[in-house]
Amino acid sequence: MGLSSDTRSSESRLAAYVEGLTAALGHADRVVPFRSYCVGLLLPGARKSVEPMAARVAPERVQAAHQSLHHFVAKADWSDDAVLAAVRTRVLPLIEQRGAIRGWMIDDTGMPKKGKHSVGVARQYCGQLGKQDNCQVAVTLSVANDHASLPLAHRLYLPQAWADDPDRRARAGVPDEIAFQTKPQIALAQIRAALAAGVPLAPVLADAGYGIDTDFRDGITELGLPYIVGIQSSTSLWPPGTEPLAPKPWSGRGRRTSLVRRDATHKPVSAKELAIGLPKRAWHRVTWREGSNAPLASRFAAVRVHPGHRDYWRSMPRPEEWLLIEWPAGEPEPIKYWLATLPETTPRRALVNLAKLRWRIERDYQDLKQELGLGHYEGRGWRGFHHHATLCIAAYGFLIAERAAIPPSAEHNSPSLKAPALPEGFRPRGTPNST
Repeated sequence: MGLSSDTRSSESRLAAYVEGLTAALGHADRVVPFRSYCVGLLLPGARKSVEPMAARVAPERVQAAHQSLHHFVAKADWSDDAVLAAVRTRVLPLIEQRGAIRGWMIDDTGMPKKGKHSVGVARQYCGQLGKQDNCQVAVTLSVANDHASLPLAHRLYLPQAWADDPDRRARAGVPDEIAFQTKPQIALAQIRAALAAGVPLAPVLADAGYGIDTDFRDGITELGLPYIVGIQSSTSLWPPGTEPLAPKPWSGRGRRTSLVRRDATHKPVSAKELAIGLPKRAWHRVTWREGSNAPLASRFAAVRVHPGHRDYWRSMPRPEEWLLIEWPAGEPEPIKYWLATLPETTPRRALVNLAKLRWRIERDYQDLKQELGLGHYEGRGWRGFHHHATLCIAAYGFLIAERAAIPPSAEHNSPSLKAPALPEGFRPRGTPNST
């Protein structure tokens, strides 16, 4: 049976897309496994690890395909940064056709793992599971508008126990230059690299796991970017219209002090205490987008505040920022808090729309994990972990390119790619048991 015209056109577009990225690979002999790996990620299949993909893309020579794909992802010395830059150059303009980039989004994604030998694996919080468990965690930077998002950077978080263990580092091939960094420190490095690459500017968005880190927020400001980041209800803030006391006047004796002050009656409060104390008129219902069944809306308040974290070591109060609070009707207390350095004239609705843009990457990372197998890599090494993630992002870039060619009102379908039939009786590792 011949291929349908949809299948032929999808395959020709994929070939053209891959061809546009191959210069970043460094050697011509990497082009074939690169294309095969991308096809393997895009084809339907329960597992997107090397062996099942080899069986799908080359069923007549599975062992040879397995060796080729494994060498390409786990051993070959090509640059993740170069390939991701090539994907960005090709795909970002397609996203911008539907609207300007609205946010740079910092997030981390957890991948559950068994055992203890895969690079970076540790018992830590895994968002996919919603609890502490054995997993790897990668810090990511994506850009997004209302139409789509594209990951620009993807770096494994290496826990301190791993970073300080020479034997584990050597077995996993962790580069010598990789030292322990907190997740916010990794994120700031990704932001600096995006600025250096000339990525279109937009406010930085992050959840409270990053927003509670004052050095992270200060680092974004020092780079010249605004932010809107989640914070915890316990975050220390000066109520609207208040700020630290001025330094004590010098008495003429002892050392002159220049630090702002607080005392028992003049001090910051928690974000939760501040929110509960706001008058009823401060709260307004805001709708931010259409949901699958109904418009998404909630109650919000937005006030100007000075953050209070350790400002007693400063000579000036911290600059005033927006505090955005969500308190849905019927809830006993507020459920979310954000700090934002957007202009003082920013409307409340604009603050809400930007804070809620994070849904875009949350949904798109579901595609990366569920459709493209971001968490399916079974190797244990640093290079393979990052190569697999880069290839998933490259394949995802093709999906974005395909969707960009479809009018917004049309239904989005996956590319029509046809896999060769598997050899009779072949069952690669990782496939589910038959029932």
